[in-house]
Amino acid sequence: MAGETFALTNAYDNAIASYFASLSQEGSLPSRFSLAGEELQTLRYGENPHQQASWYKTGTQASGWAAATKLQGKELSYNNLVDLEAARRIIVEFDSSEPAAAILKHTNPCGVAVGETLAEAYEKAFNADSTSAFGGIVALNQPIDAATAKSLTKTFLECIVAPECEPEAQEILAAKSNIRVLTLPDLKSGPKQTVKAIAGGILVQDADDAIDSPDTWQIVTEKQPTPEQMAELLFAWKVSKHVKSNAIVVTKNRTTLGVGAGQMNRVGSVQIALEQAKEQAKGGFLASDGFFPFDDSVRTAAAAGIVAIVQPGGSLRDKDSIQAANELGLVMVMTGIRHFLH
Repeated sequence: MAGETFALTNAYDNAIASYFASLSQEGSLPSRFSLAGEELQTLRYGENPHQQASWYKTGTQASGWAAATKLQGKELSYNNLVDLEAARRIIVEFDSSEPAAAILKHTNPCGVAVGETLAEAYEKAFNADSTSAFGGIVALNQPIDAATAKSLTKTFLECIVAPECEPEAQEILAAKSNIRVLTLPDLKSGPKQTVKAIAGGILVQDADDAIDSPDTWQIVTEKQPTPEQMAELLFAWKVSKHVKSNAIVVTKNRTTLGVGAGQMNRVGSVQIALEQAKEQAKGGFLASDGFFPFDDSVRTAAAAGIVAIVQPGGSLRDKDSIQAANELGLVMVMTGIRHFLH
């Protein structure tokens, strides 16, 4: 009972301290940072069966995934929740007025697309890498309708999340009772800081929620992009932000064709993404979450048929990449901001 009492008063004091910390100067982190949570659910295990795990909610009111509604399916696992959060972060990049779908595996997107309808967006995302989509996590930025639900039941999926689910769609999905279907109306509500544990402490940083605007980008090549090409580059850039670094994303028609994730060198990620895209890379677009230290990636992309590249810039050898792009007739745009994800 004493332990319960101190845990409760600690949570209360932490809520007060967090409130005062929120009044501190904007853009600064507090000198003391503490976390308090209430166990919401004991999970079967963590990332692996030999690891214990629990799910804690923070704050005095349920929010985020603690406020989501699970319409059907098995209990959520530790890995499900980690993947769902990664899916939430990527799908909110796309305005709800434009249907978008993202399919993730192990927190990396394997297919992301925008379509005229939600069903079309999902089909495009699924066909981008149907092999990896098996057993994936799907995030949608509009309510699930019957047509989309029918497509969702054609393959094995772990979880589906959307703002809402129409009654007819819910009946269709019920045929696949093991699929976890969640609704989260406030998909855009996410943590303002991210926290990682290290030996002897924790690391806290602001969430990477910077709004990317092509108006601030610099066109560094002789060849100028059309408005349609800039829109495609923005799509590719938004996806690359959510791919483990080193990240390379190849797209066309606002659909991912190839994703190179988490490689130890950038040219390796380029090769993986282009290999996935195959002949579809001709006329495609390429985004890199970090700058190119050499011009080799630009030349590799051009040889595969890429027509435009977006990258942050900032390398001492930027001029080499720009020169290669001009020589090969590519468009290159530099954003001035990078999006590493570790």
